[in-house]
Amino acid sequence: QVQLAESGGGLAQAGGSLRLSCVASGRTFGLYDMGWFRQAPGKEREFVASFRWIGSATDYSDSVKGRFTISGDNAKSTVFLQMNNLKPEAPAVYFCSADRTAPFTDPSYWGKGTQVTVSS
Repeated sequence: QVQLAESGGGLAQAGGSLRLSCVASGRTFGLYDMGWFRQAPGKEREFVASFRWIGSATDYSDSVKGRFTISGDNAKSTVFLQMNNLKPEAPAVYFCSADRTAPFTDPSYWGKGTQVTVSS
């Protein structure tokens, strides 16, 4: 089993930055992809970014590409999401996720989420 714990969410100003962290624990060996989804009130869950442990390949949604950067620290089983140039959008909960296989469309493991609010 794998447990995921997010941190780093909070309130930021438009144009500011936040850095989210996700620490994986439990049976972390063999995890293939980790990444982030987000969900705003009244909206469906949206893919944000993913990180592949083998080769460090990354993928981003068009809405965050160029502003967000995902990275991983294998030794710490931790994935980060550096969010720059934040836009004044509706508050959203960012969920860390992980899977042992590709594609990263329906991850097997999920964190509880951390809320991100960007004010104008």
